[in-house]
Amino acid sequence: MAQKLNEIKDQLSRSLRDSSKPWTSILNRAEQKTGLDRLYLFIGGIGVIGVWLVFGYAAQLVCNTVGFLYPAYMSIHAIESHNKADDTKWLTYWVVFSIFSVLEYFADFIVGWFPLYWLIKCVFLVWLMIPTEFNGSLVVYKKIVRPYFLKHHSVIDDTINKVKDQVHKVTDKTD
Repeated sequence: MAQKLNEIKDQLSRSLRDSSKPWTSILNRAEQKTGLDRLYLFIGGIGVIGVWLVFGYAAQLVCNTVGFLYPAYMSIHAIESHNKADDTKWLTYWVVFSIFSVLEYFADFIVGWFPLYWLIKCVFLVWLMIPTEFNGSLVVYKKIVRPYFLKHHSVIDDTINKVKDQVHKVTDKTD
């Protein structure tokens, strides 16, 4: 277990020092000003965000910002790259994020009863975006979204076509 934790710590430390990442310059500056290692600054920042999501003002805004900023940045990189795999990964993230957002809208009354909701949602969103083989968006897509879609896509397509035909009928009458 200790070996696995050291591997995770080393991998995280390398990622925090990766000059191709947008956070490297911020962490460089913070490390120089405080004299603390960037790994500890990062872990402290995660701790502050975690406490904020449980007790702080505007926890929903903080959570949704965490779930949006990095994925949006990486999605733009994916669009600009010639690699199809990163496009698929981030499209999958946005599909799962969107489905979760729609479901959350209808279950909004639960948020008031569940004090750790924003923390758990934020952890869930981070799991959806982590760049590992156990990426949450790919797991959720393959296990839940894709089977449901394959089972019901013909009905959904038929419904969309009927609505499209109705819209055309209405717009043709008004012309």
